[in-house]
Amino acid sequence: MASGRSRPVVAAWFGLGLLLAACILPGAAGAVERSARGELKRVLILHSFGREFRPWSEYARSIKAGLEQQSPWPLDIQEHALLTARFNNPGPEAPFVEYLHSLYQGAPPDIVLSIGAPAARFAQRYRGELFPDTPMVLAVVEERLVNRVDLTDNDVVVSVRNDFMVVFDNILRVLPETKTVAMVIGASPLEQFWIDEVKRELKPLGNRVDLVWYADLPFEEILKRAAELPPHTVLFWGLMTVDAAGIIYESDIALRSLHAVANAPIFSYQDPFFGGSTVGGPMQLTAETSRKTVDAAVRILGGEKPTAIKYEPIEFGAPKYDWRELQRWGISERKLPANSEILFREPTVWERNRWQILLIAAIILVQTGLISGLLHERQRRRAAEVEARQRFAELAHANRYAAVGELTTSIAHELNQPLGAILTNTETAELMLNASSPDIDEVRQILADIRRDDHRASEVIRRLRSVLKKRPFEIEEVELNDTVREAIGLVRAVADGRSIMLTYVPAFAYLHVKGDPVQLQQVVLNVIINAMDAVSDADTKKREVSVSTLRAGNQAEIKVADTGPGIAAGDLANVFNPFFTTKPQGMGMGLAIAKTIVEAHHGTIAAENQPSGGALFTIRLPIVR
Repeated sequence: MASGRSRPVVAAWFGLGLLLAACILPGAAGAVERSARGELKRVLILHSFGREFRPWSEYARSIKAGLEQQSPWPLDIQEHALLTARFNNPGPEAPFVEYLHSLYQGAPPDIVLSIGAPAARFAQRYRGELFPDTPMVLAVVEERLVNRVDLTDNDVVVSVRNDFMVVFDNILRVLPETKTVAMVIGASPLEQFWIDEVKRELKPLGNRVDLVWYADLPFEEILKRAAELPPHTVLFWGLMTVDAAGIIYESDIALRSLHAVANAPIFSYQDPFFGGSTVGGPMQLTAETSRKTVDAAVRILGGEKPTAIKYEPIEFGAPKYDWRELQRWGISERKLPANSEILFREPTVWERNRWQILLIAAIILVQTGLISGLLHERQRRRAAEVEARQRFAELAHANRYAAVGELTTSIAHELNQPLGAILTNTETAELMLNASSPDIDEVRQILADIRRDDHRASEVIRRLRSVLKKRPFEIEEVELNDTVREAIGLVRAVADGRSIMLTYVPAFAYLHVKGDPVQLQQVVLNVIINAMDAVSDADTKKREVSVSTLRAGNQAEIKVADTGPGIAAGDLANVFNPFFTTKPQGMGMGLAIAKTIVEAHHGTIAAENQPSGGALFTIRLPIVR
């Protein structure tokens, strides 16, 4: 009974295992299915040193990518590395041969691709034992390393040709002052072969450059020497799979280390090392070599005979250079061959930010236009302000003439008094001098009176001239009490002639303000004359105009009050408007000009009616601190 229960459990676990296999290994399941239909193609790639050894690793990646893109059949690509080639003293190959034999006995691959000369030699040497009937493509093999004696009708060769003389001619062209070339090549058997080949090929250079070989040095010592190279020296990068100390260097670790410390540019013919470490020049064509290898493999897998597939050795391509290295070492692009290609060129500021620069330029142009327009408008406004100020000055001057016209009686009275006294005193002095014994002291006193009356007349004329003088607006420090006192002196006689009591109560302290003294005096005159006109026109027994100055905080105040009928309520808002007047013969400009002058002095002027009757004008001006 227990056995009966265990069978369903086993079946369930078996089903679950099949389900997991289908989920986890869908590619394997698909491969088995395609293999059953006879569609799967098995490709064996044999590496010379390892999967991550440049330059061969780059060729292998390119070939695999090409096969996956172009093959019409599903592919099963297997890769193996010939480890013995990476040592200075290779060991026996028999264990590796037995390993491959055990893997592919009875199920050989459909094609074998060897990458590099060591892998090609190995495949040819053990073909009979491992893959007697399998077609081979011997790829990435330098023409001098192709073993043509052992080639069969089942082999296709995709070879390259290294022309070291072309490489060194390029070095001397772009850096004609070069005197020494430090040769960085490893110590493996393959690298030793290339040392001999390079020496043989470069014999025509003679004494043009001195070649310094680093093959017998550990790589650490090479780095030290590369950091202290003399001027006019360059580095030539060949291969560095194994150094003289037997240390193996995969990928491009050695080249990157050399580039980090070298004080001279590095040149190489190896295309896979280009881009970030070497300057450039003519070099192998990785893409072309991979393309021909893939082409041969696809044609063979499609049934074409290997003997029908022939390729010429692949020469170096057109020179190409790394723009970053050219900039680093100051190599001019004018020295490069005409057909050169420059890669990794960093875009200029314009190329990186073209649209942003255009936008900023457009904004600047718009702003420039706006600023120019505003400056032009400002200039026009300033010209208009200057012209308006000139017109205002002329109008104010005309208003002063009108005011003085109203003060003719007062001015004539003030001048007649001292002039009459002078005439009387002169006549008296003449009579006294005609006497037989004149009183000299009396004559001296008469002359003193004449001098006093002359000064009085001169002062009247001075005040009159200051009022009538036409001059531009001038700012200076003004003592407001004195300015008001002079204005009252001009209208005193008018007030007396009209039987108006004109009083003045100055502030106890000095009131210093900034302004034009003539224009401030004009304001006071206009307001006092308006007040006297208001009192004169009124039928009232009490005719008074009082003027006072005082300080209110940081302002000086001038108050002009009268005992007239006051200002009509509907007219209070208009008394300072141009051409507004209640006088039959008035022009309505006096108070408007006064308001403009006060505001030009950063002050205010206001009109109001007093509770006891009459109008009150208050002028406020900022006190100088």
